[in-house]
Amino acid sequence: MNDLSALPADFIWGAATAAYQIEGAVDEDGRSPSIWDTFSHTPGKVADGDTGDVACDHYHRVPEDISLMGDLGLDAYRFSIAWPRVMPQGGGPVNAPGLAFYDRLTDSLLEAGITPFPTLYHWDLPQAQQDRGGWPERETAERFGEYASVVAEALGDRIHDWATLNEPLCSSWIGHLEGKMAPGLTDITAAVRASYHLHLGHGLAVQAIRAANPNARIGIVNNLSPCEPATDREADQAAAIRADGHTNRWWLDPIHGRGYPQDMVDLYGVDLPIRTGDLDTIAAPLDWLGVNYYFRNVIADDPTGLPPRAKQVYLPGVRRTAMDWEVYGDGLEQLLVRVSEEYGAQRIFVTENGSAYPDTVGPDGQVDDPERQAYLEEHLAACARAVRRGAPLAGYFAWSLLDNFEWAYGYDKRFGLIHVDYPTQKRTIKGSGRRYADIITAHHRRARRAA
Repeated sequence: MNDLSALPADFIWGAATAAYQIEGAVDEDGRSPSIWDTFSHTPGKVADGDTGDVACDHYHRVPEDISLMGDLGLDAYRFSIAWPRVMPQGGGPVNAPGLAFYDRLTDSLLEAGITPFPTLYHWDLPQAQQDRGGWPERETAERFGEYASVVAEALGDRIHDWATLNEPLCSSWIGHLEGKMAPGLTDITAAVRASYHLHLGHGLAVQAIRAANPNARIGIVNNLSPCEPATDREADQAAAIRADGHTNRWWLDPIHGRGYPQDMVDLYGVDLPIRTGDLDTIAAPLDWLGVNYYFRNVIADDPTGLPPRAKQVYLPGVRRTAMDWEVYGDGLEQLLVRVSEEYGAQRIFVTENGSAYPDTVGPDGQVDDPERQAYLEEHLAACARAVRRGAPLAGYFAWSLLDNFEWAYGYDKRFGLIHVDYPTQKRTIKGSGRRYADIITAHHRRARRAA
Protein backbone atom coordinates (compact mmCIF):
# COMPACT_ATOMS: atom_id res chain seq x y z
CA MET A 1 0.00 0.00 0.00
CA ASN A 2 1.25 3.48 -0.83
CA ASP A 3 2.25 5.74 2.06
CA LEU A 4 -0.77 7.67 3.36
CA SER A 5 0.97 9.11 6.41
CA ALA A 6 0.76 12.64 4.99
CA LEU A 7 -3.02 12.65 5.42
CA PRO A 8 -3.87 14.72 8.51
CA ALA A 9 -4.82 13.05 11.78
CA ASP A 10 -8.36 14.48 11.61
CA PHE A 11 -8.86 13.35 8.01
CA ILE A 12 -12.52 12.47 7.37
CA TRP A 13 -13.22 9.11 5.74
CA GLY A 14 -16.60 8.76 4.08
CA ALA A 15 -18.70 7.36 1.27
CA ALA A 16 -21.24 9.06 -0.95
CA THR A 17 -24.64 8.39 -2.54
CA ALA A 18 -27.45 10.36 -4.20
CA ALA A 19 -31.16 10.28 -3.48
CA TYR A 20 -32.59 9.20 -6.84
CA GLN A 21 -29.86 6.60 -7.25
CA ILE A 22 -30.62 4.69 -4.05
CA GLU A 23 -33.84 5.71 -2.30
CA GLY A 24 -36.63 4.23 -4.39
CA ALA A 25 -40.07 4.91 -2.90
CA VAL A 26 -40.66 7.44 -5.64
CA ASP A 27 -44.38 7.83 -4.98
CA GLU A 28 -44.46 7.42 -1.18
CA ASP A 29 -45.14 9.93 1.58
CA GLY A 30 -45.94 12.81 -0.72
CA ARG A 31 -42.90 12.76 -2.98
CA SER A 32 -43.63 14.19 -6.44
CA PRO A 33 -41.95 13.15 -9.71
CA SER A 34 -38.56 14.62 -10.50
CA ILE A 35 -37.07 15.26 -13.92
CA TRP A 36 -35.22 11.97 -13.53
CA ASP A 37 -38.47 10.08 -13.01
CA THR A 38 -39.70 11.60 -16.25
CA PHE A 39 -36.43 11.01 -18.11
CA SER A 40 -35.97 7.41 -16.99
CA HIS A 41 -39.55 6.54 -17.93
CA THR A 42 -39.05 7.95 -21.43
CA PRO A 43 -38.31 5.06 -23.81
CA GLY A 44 -34.75 4.97 -25.08
CA LYS A 45 -33.25 7.33 -22.53
CA VAL A 46 -31.84 4.81 -20.02
CA ALA A 47 -30.10 1.51 -20.72
CA ASP A 48 -32.44 -1.48 -20.53
CA GLY A 49 -35.34 0.81 -19.68
CA ASP A 50 -34.17 0.96 -16.05
CA THR A 51 -35.63 3.51 -13.63
CA GLY A 52 -35.01 4.60 -10.07
CA ASP A 53 -38.46 3.50 -8.93
CA VAL A 54 -37.00 0.98 -6.46
CA ALA A 55 -33.23 1.42 -6.83
CA CYS A 56 -31.61 0.17 -3.59
CA ASP A 57 -34.81 0.65 -1.56
CA HIS A 58 -32.73 2.74 0.83
CA TYR A 59 -35.87 4.63 1.90
CA HIS A 60 -36.99 1.47 3.71
CA ARG A 61 -33.54 0.12 4.61
CA VAL A 62 -31.84 2.99 6.39
CA PRO A 63 -31.03 1.02 9.59
CA GLU A 64 -29.35 -1.76 7.63
CA ASP A 65 -27.40 0.67 5.48
CA ILE A 66 -26.18 2.68 8.46
CA SER A 67 -25.08 -0.56 10.12
CA LEU A 68 -23.02 -1.30 7.00
CA MET A 69 -21.48 2.17 7.19
CA GLY A 70 -20.44 1.26 10.72
CA ASP A 71 -18.90 -1.98 9.45
CA LEU A 72 -16.79 0.09 7.05
CA GLY A 73 -15.73 2.42 9.87
CA LEU A 74 -16.96 5.56 8.09
CA ASP A 75 -16.55 8.90 9.82
CA ALA A 76 -19.07 10.61 7.54
CA TYR A 77 -21.79 9.91 5.01
CA ARG A 78 -22.45 12.16 2.04
CA PHE A 79 -26.03 11.83 0.81
CA SER A 80 -28.39 14.07 -1.10
CA ILE A 81 -31.76 15.41 -0.06
CA ALA A 82 -34.51 14.98 -2.63
CA TRP A 83 -36.09 18.34 -3.39
CA PRO A 84 -39.32 16.64 -4.64
CA ARG A 85 -39.73 14.93 -1.26
CA VAL A 86 -39.42 18.16 0.69
CA MET A 87 -41.16 20.66 -1.60
CA PRO A 88 -42.97 18.60 -4.23
CA GLN A 89 -43.97 21.59 -6.36
CA GLY A 90 -40.54 23.19 -6.29
CA GLY A 91 -41.84 26.05 -4.18
CA GLY A 92 -44.88 26.44 -1.99
CA PRO A 93 -46.01 23.98 0.69
CA VAL A 94 -43.51 21.83 2.55
CA ASN A 95 -44.17 18.09 2.58
CA ALA A 96 -43.75 17.18 6.24
CA PRO A 97 -43.41 13.38 5.77
CA GLY A 98 -40.67 13.87 3.20
CA LEU A 99 -38.71 16.22 5.42
CA ALA A 100 -39.22 13.84 8.35
CA PHE A 101 -37.34 11.11 6.45
CA TYR A 102 -34.18 13.21 6.43
CA ASP A 103 -34.77 14.19 10.04
CA ARG A 104 -34.77 10.50 11.01
CA LEU A 105 -31.78 9.77 8.77
CA THR A 106 -29.82 12.59 10.43
CA ASP A 107 -30.60 11.37 13.93
CA SER A 108 -29.76 7.77 13.03
CA LEU A 109 -26.40 8.76 11.57
CA LEU A 110 -25.49 10.84 14.61
CA GLU A 111 -26.52 8.01 16.94
CA ALA A 112 -24.13 5.75 15.01
CA GLY A 113 -21.31 8.27 15.34
CA ILE A 114 -21.36 9.16 11.63
CA THR A 115 -21.30 12.80 10.54
CA PRO A 116 -24.02 13.71 8.00
CA PHE A 117 -22.79 15.60 4.91
CA PRO A 118 -25.94 16.39 2.91
CA THR A 119 -26.05 17.81 -0.60
CA LEU A 120 -29.14 19.86 -1.34
CA TYR A 121 -29.28 19.19 -5.08
CA HIS A 122 -28.08 16.10 -6.90
CA TRP A 123 -30.01 16.55 -10.16
CA ASP A 124 -33.56 15.61 -9.08
CA LEU A 125 -35.40 18.84 -9.87
CA PRO A 126 -39.14 18.55 -9.16
CA GLN A 127 -40.89 18.03 -12.48
CA ALA A 128 -43.38 20.72 -11.50
CA GLN A 129 -40.51 23.22 -11.42
CA GLN A 130 -39.24 21.96 -14.77
CA ASP A 131 -42.70 22.55 -16.16
CA ARG A 132 -42.29 26.21 -15.17
CA GLY A 133 -39.06 26.45 -17.12
CA GLY A 134 -36.48 24.63 -14.99
CA TRP A 135 -32.92 25.84 -14.52
CA PRO A 136 -32.87 28.08 -17.60
CA GLU A 137 -35.26 30.34 -15.66
CA ARG A 138 -34.35 32.57 -12.72
CA GLU A 139 -37.38 31.44 -10.77
CA THR A 140 -35.80 28.02 -10.24
CA ALA A 141 -32.76 29.60 -8.54
CA GLU A 142 -35.09 31.56 -6.27
CA ARG A 143 -37.15 28.49 -5.42
CA PHE A 144 -33.93 26.60 -4.67
CA GLY A 145 -33.00 29.26 -2.15
CA GLU A 146 -36.37 28.82 -0.47
CA TYR A 147 -35.96 25.05 -0.40
CA ALA A 148 -32.48 25.43 1.12
CA SER A 149 -33.93 27.64 3.83
CA VAL A 150 -36.58 25.06 4.72
CA VAL A 151 -34.06 22.22 4.99
CA ALA A 152 -31.48 24.24 6.90
CA GLU A 153 -34.08 25.47 9.39
CA ALA A 154 -35.23 21.89 9.99
CA LEU A 155 -31.85 20.17 10.21
CA GLY A 156 -29.31 22.91 10.87
CA ASP A 157 -29.36 22.34 14.63
CA ARG A 158 -27.67 18.96 14.00
CA ILE A 159 -26.06 19.23 10.57
CA HIS A 160 -23.06 21.52 10.23
CA ASP A 161 -21.56 20.45 6.88
CA TRP A 162 -23.53 21.28 3.75
CA ALA A 163 -23.06 21.12 -0.01
CA THR A 164 -25.36 23.19 -2.18
CA LEU A 165 -25.00 21.58 -5.62
CA ASN A 166 -23.49 18.40 -6.98
CA GLU A 167 -21.80 18.63 -10.37
CA PRO A 168 -23.67 21.52 -11.98
CA LEU A 169 -21.65 20.75 -15.12
CA CYS A 170 -23.71 17.59 -15.59
CA SER A 171 -27.00 19.36 -14.95
CA SER A 172 -26.13 22.05 -17.50
CA TRP A 173 -23.94 20.60 -20.21
CA ILE A 174 -25.05 16.95 -20.20
CA GLY A 175 -28.69 17.68 -19.34
CA HIS A 176 -29.30 20.77 -21.49
CA LEU A 177 -26.64 20.67 -24.24
CA GLU A 178 -25.85 17.00 -24.90
CA GLY A 179 -29.29 15.67 -23.96
CA LYS A 180 -27.88 12.56 -22.28
CA MET A 181 -29.26 13.36 -18.84
CA ALA A 182 -32.46 14.87 -17.56
CA PRO A 183 -34.17 16.98 -18.76
CA GLY A 184 -32.72 15.79 -22.07
CA LEU A 185 -32.38 19.08 -23.98
CA THR A 186 -29.91 19.95 -26.73
CA ASP A 187 -29.93 23.74 -26.64
CA ILE A 188 -26.80 25.81 -25.99
CA THR A 189 -28.84 28.82 -24.88
CA ALA A 190 -30.78 26.76 -22.36
CA ALA A 191 -27.56 25.11 -21.19
CA VAL A 192 -25.70 28.37 -20.56
CA ARG A 193 -28.69 29.93 -18.83
CA ALA A 194 -29.08 26.79 -16.72
CA SER A 195 -25.43 26.97 -15.69
CA TYR A 196 -25.87 30.57 -14.62
CA HIS A 197 -29.02 29.96 -12.60
CA LEU A 198 -27.48 26.91 -10.95
CA HIS A 199 -24.67 29.18 -9.77
CA LEU A 200 -27.17 31.80 -8.64
CA GLY A 201 -29.18 29.15 -6.81
CA HIS A 202 -25.99 28.03 -5.11
CA GLY A 203 -25.33 31.55 -3.87
CA LEU A 204 -28.89 31.98 -2.63
CA ALA A 205 -28.66 28.63 -0.84
CA VAL A 206 -25.44 29.72 0.88
CA GLN A 207 -27.27 32.79 2.16
CA ALA A 208 -30.21 30.68 3.35
CA ILE A 209 -28.05 28.15 5.19
CA ARG A 210 -26.01 30.86 6.89
CA ALA A 211 -29.18 32.64 7.97
CA ALA A 212 -30.39 29.42 9.59
CA ASN A 213 -27.02 28.50 11.10
CA PRO A 214 -24.24 31.14 11.03
CA ASN A 215 -21.70 28.49 12.04
CA ALA A 216 -22.52 26.13 9.18
CA ARG A 217 -19.66 24.89 7.00
CA ILE A 218 -20.77 25.21 3.39
CA GLY A 219 -19.28 24.06 0.10
CA ILE A 220 -20.14 23.22 -3.48
CA VAL A 221 -19.20 20.06 -5.39
CA ASN A 222 -17.74 20.23 -8.90
CA ASN A 223 -16.58 17.38 -11.10
CA LEU A 224 -13.22 18.42 -12.48
CA SER A 225 -10.81 16.86 -14.97
CA PRO A 226 -7.35 17.81 -16.18
CA CYS A 227 -7.55 18.61 -19.90
CA GLU A 228 -4.40 17.75 -21.85
CA PRO A 229 -3.83 18.10 -25.60
CA ALA A 230 -3.64 14.83 -27.49
CA THR A 231 -0.76 16.13 -29.66
CA ASP A 232 1.49 19.16 -29.90
CA ARG A 233 -0.59 20.49 -32.80
CA GLU A 234 -1.68 24.06 -32.19
CA ALA A 235 -5.31 23.15 -32.86
CA ASP A 236 -5.27 20.43 -30.20
CA GLN A 237 -3.57 22.69 -27.67
CA ALA A 238 -6.20 25.37 -28.25
CA ALA A 239 -8.93 22.72 -27.95
CA ALA A 240 -7.52 21.61 -24.59
CA ILE A 241 -7.73 25.21 -23.33
CA ARG A 242 -11.38 25.35 -24.45
CA ALA A 243 -12.09 21.99 -22.83
CA ASP A 244 -10.56 23.23 -19.60
CA GLY A 245 -12.80 26.28 -19.77
CA HIS A 246 -15.87 24.14 -20.36
CA THR A 247 -15.00 21.54 -17.73
CA ASN A 248 -13.16 23.48 -15.03
CA ARG A 249 -12.86 27.26 -15.31
CA TRP A 250 -16.56 27.90 -16.05
CA TRP A 251 -17.40 26.25 -12.73
CA LEU A 252 -14.51 27.50 -10.59
CA ASP A 253 -14.06 31.11 -11.69
CA PRO A 254 -17.50 32.51 -10.77
CA ILE A 255 -17.63 30.98 -7.28
CA HIS A 256 -14.19 32.44 -6.58
CA GLY A 257 -15.18 35.97 -7.55
CA ARG A 258 -13.61 36.01 -11.00
CA GLY A 259 -16.82 36.17 -13.01
CA TYR A 260 -17.27 33.99 -16.08
CA PRO A 261 -14.23 33.32 -18.31
CA GLN A 262 -14.54 35.62 -21.29
CA ASP A 263 -13.12 33.14 -23.80
CA MET A 264 -15.96 30.77 -22.99
CA VAL A 265 -18.62 33.49 -23.01
CA ASP A 266 -17.43 34.36 -26.53
CA LEU A 267 -17.38 30.71 -27.58
CA TYR A 268 -20.90 29.96 -26.35
CA GLY A 269 -22.30 33.17 -27.83
CA VAL A 270 -25.07 33.36 -25.23
CA ASP A 271 -25.78 36.47 -23.17
CA LEU A 272 -25.69 35.73 -19.45
CA PRO A 273 -28.80 37.01 -17.62
CA ILE A 274 -26.73 38.85 -14.99
CA ARG A 275 -28.50 41.30 -12.68
CA THR A 276 -26.92 43.74 -10.27
CA GLY A 277 -25.51 41.91 -7.27
CA ASP A 278 -25.72 38.43 -8.82
CA LEU A 279 -21.99 37.88 -9.19
CA ASP A 280 -21.43 38.78 -5.55
CA THR A 281 -24.16 36.31 -4.56
CA ILE A 282 -22.56 33.59 -6.67
CA ALA A 283 -19.16 34.30 -5.10
CA ALA A 284 -20.37 34.01 -1.51
CA PRO A 285 -17.44 32.90 0.66
CA LEU A 286 -17.25 29.14 1.11
CA ASP A 287 -15.82 27.01 3.87
CA TRP A 288 -14.72 24.19 1.60
CA LEU A 289 -14.57 23.06 -2.00
CA GLY A 290 -15.70 19.63 -3.13
CA VAL A 291 -13.81 17.88 -5.94
CA ASN A 292 -15.29 14.92 -7.76
CA TYR A 293 -12.72 13.15 -9.91
CA TYR A 294 -12.94 10.10 -12.14
CA PHE A 295 -10.65 10.56 -15.18
CA ARG A 296 -8.57 13.02 -17.18
CA ASN A 297 -9.54 14.38 -20.58
CA VAL A 298 -7.07 13.93 -23.45
CA ILE A 299 -8.32 16.44 -26.00
CA ALA A 300 -8.25 16.88 -29.76
CA ASP A 301 -9.75 19.67 -31.83
CA ASP A 302 -13.29 19.01 -33.06
CA PRO A 303 -14.33 22.07 -35.07
CA THR A 304 -17.76 20.68 -36.04
CA GLY A 305 -18.69 19.30 -32.62
CA LEU A 306 -20.71 20.80 -29.83
CA PRO A 307 -19.12 23.51 -27.73
CA PRO A 308 -16.31 23.53 -26.68
CA ARG A 309 -15.41 22.15 -30.14
CA ALA A 310 -13.18 19.55 -28.53
CA LYS A 311 -13.35 15.79 -28.27
CA GLN A 312 -11.86 13.24 -25.93
CA VAL A 313 -9.21 10.93 -27.38
CA TYR A 314 -8.92 7.39 -26.06
CA LEU A 315 -5.28 6.48 -25.58
CA PRO A 316 -4.28 2.90 -26.44
CA GLY A 317 -2.88 0.54 -23.86
CA VAL A 318 -4.15 2.25 -20.72
CA ARG A 319 -6.28 0.68 -18.00
CA ARG A 320 -9.96 1.52 -18.21
CA THR A 321 -12.97 0.97 -15.99
CA ALA A 322 -16.27 -0.52 -17.12
CA MET A 323 -17.34 3.07 -17.95
CA ASP A 324 -14.44 3.15 -20.45
CA TRP A 325 -12.79 5.81 -18.29
CA GLU A 326 -9.00 5.89 -18.05
CA VAL A 327 -7.51 5.00 -14.67
CA TYR A 328 -5.22 7.96 -13.97
CA GLY A 329 -4.56 8.69 -10.32
CA ASP A 330 -2.09 11.49 -11.08
CA GLY A 331 -5.00 13.58 -12.36
CA LEU A 332 -6.48 13.76 -8.88
CA GLU A 333 -3.20 15.01 -7.44
CA GLN A 334 -3.02 17.65 -10.19
CA LEU A 335 -6.53 18.92 -9.50
CA LEU A 336 -6.12 19.12 -5.73
CA VAL A 337 -2.93 21.12 -6.10
CA ARG A 338 -4.48 23.34 -8.78
CA VAL A 339 -7.55 24.38 -6.79
CA SER A 340 -5.27 25.10 -3.84
CA GLU A 341 -2.66 27.12 -5.70
CA GLU A 342 -4.72 28.74 -8.47
CA TYR A 343 -7.98 29.36 -6.60
CA GLY A 344 -6.74 29.56 -3.03
CA ALA A 345 -9.03 26.84 -1.67
CA GLN A 346 -8.49 26.70 2.08
CA ARG A 347 -10.21 23.36 2.70
CA ILE A 348 -10.89 20.65 0.15
CA PHE A 349 -12.79 17.39 0.18
CA VAL A 350 -12.65 14.70 -2.46
CA THR A 351 -16.41 14.34 -2.49
CA GLU A 352 -16.54 11.54 -5.07
CA ASN A 353 -13.98 9.17 -6.50
CA GLY A 354 -14.56 5.61 -7.60
CA SER A 355 -14.69 3.04 -10.36
CA ALA A 356 -17.16 0.69 -12.01
CA TYR A 357 -16.30 -2.92 -12.79
CA PRO A 358 -18.48 -5.95 -13.69
CA ASP A 359 -18.63 -7.49 -10.23
CA THR A 360 -19.90 -10.98 -9.61
CA VAL A 361 -20.79 -12.82 -6.43
CA GLY A 362 -18.53 -15.84 -6.05
CA PRO A 363 -19.55 -19.36 -4.96
CA ASP A 364 -18.54 -18.41 -1.42
CA GLY A 365 -20.93 -15.46 -1.46
CA GLN A 366 -18.11 -12.93 -1.58
CA VAL A 367 -17.41 -10.22 -4.16
CA ASP A 368 -13.73 -10.04 -5.06
CA ASP A 369 -12.89 -6.82 -6.93
CA PRO A 370 -9.10 -6.37 -7.08
CA GLU A 371 -9.30 -3.76 -9.83
CA ARG A 372 -11.44 -1.48 -7.66
CA GLN A 373 -9.12 -2.03 -4.72
CA ALA A 374 -6.16 -1.00 -6.84
CA TYR A 375 -8.05 2.07 -8.10
CA LEU A 376 -8.89 3.07 -4.53
CA GLU A 377 -5.33 2.68 -3.31
CA GLU A 378 -3.84 4.58 -6.26
CA HIS A 379 -6.17 7.52 -5.83
CA LEU A 380 -5.70 7.69 -2.08
CA ALA A 381 -1.95 7.75 -2.73
CA ALA A 382 -2.56 10.67 -5.07
CA CYS A 383 -4.40 12.43 -2.24
CA ALA A 384 -1.42 11.94 0.06
CA ARG A 385 0.98 13.31 -2.58
CA ALA A 386 -1.23 16.38 -2.99
CA VAL A 387 -1.17 16.97 0.76
CA ARG A 388 2.63 16.80 0.71
CA ARG A 389 2.54 19.50 -1.97
CA GLY A 390 0.41 21.74 0.24
CA ALA A 391 -3.16 20.93 -0.75
CA PRO A 392 -5.43 21.42 2.30
CA LEU A 393 -7.27 18.13 1.85
CA ALA A 394 -9.58 17.37 4.76
CA GLY A 395 -11.38 14.20 3.68
CA TYR A 396 -12.25 11.62 1.05
CA PHE A 397 -15.68 10.20 0.13
CA ALA A 398 -15.62 7.03 -1.94
CA TRP A 399 -18.19 6.71 -4.70
CA SER A 400 -20.25 4.86 -3.96
CA LEU A 401 -21.42 3.31 -0.74
CA LEU A 402 -23.79 1.03 -2.66
CA ASP A 403 -24.18 -0.21 -6.19
CA ASN A 404 -27.02 1.90 -7.52
CA PHE A 405 -29.00 3.34 -10.41
CA GLU A 406 -26.20 4.85 -12.49
CA TRP A 407 -28.28 7.44 -14.35
CA ALA A 408 -28.50 6.79 -18.11
CA TYR A 409 -26.41 3.62 -17.69
CA GLY A 410 -29.11 2.01 -15.54
CA TYR A 411 -28.07 -0.79 -13.20
CA ASP A 412 -25.36 -2.30 -15.37
CA LYS A 413 -22.48 -0.19 -14.00
CA ARG A 414 -21.53 -1.00 -10.42
CA PHE A 415 -19.51 1.52 -8.40
CA GLY A 416 -20.33 0.35 -4.88
CA LEU A 417 -18.11 -0.65 -2.02
CA ILE A 418 -21.16 -2.75 -1.19
CA HIS A 419 -22.74 -5.09 -3.74
CA VAL A 420 -26.51 -4.94 -4.13
CA ASP A 421 -28.45 -7.86 -5.55
CA TYR A 422 -31.32 -5.85 -6.95
CA PRO A 423 -34.02 -8.56 -7.06
CA THR A 424 -33.50 -9.42 -3.37
CA GLN A 425 -31.84 -6.18 -2.15
CA LYS A 426 -29.21 -8.28 -0.40
CA ARG A 427 -26.12 -6.26 0.50
CA THR A 428 -22.61 -7.75 0.48
CA ILE A 429 -19.49 -5.79 1.38
CA LYS A 430 -17.03 -6.22 -1.49
CA GLY A 431 -13.31 -6.80 -1.14
CA SER A 432 -12.80 -3.10 -1.89
CA GLY A 433 -15.13 -2.18 0.96
CA ARG A 434 -13.14 -4.34 3.36
CA ARG A 435 -9.90 -2.86 2.07
CA TYR A 436 -11.29 0.63 2.60
CA ALA A 437 -12.27 -0.32 6.15
CA ASP A 438 -8.73 -1.56 6.80
CA ILE A 439 -7.26 1.70 5.47
CA ILE A 440 -9.58 3.72 7.72
CA THR A 441 -8.72 1.62 10.76
CA ALA A 442 -4.99 1.95 10.10
CA HIS A 443 -5.28 5.74 9.77
CA HIS A 444 -7.28 6.06 12.99
CA ARG A 445 -4.74 3.91 14.79
CA ARG A 446 -1.85 6.02 13.48
CA ALA A 447 -3.65 9.21 14.52
CA ARG A 448 -4.17 7.89 18.05
CA ARG A 449 -0.49 6.96 18.36
CA ALA A 450 0.51 10.46 17.22
CA ALA A 451 -1.83 12.20 19.63
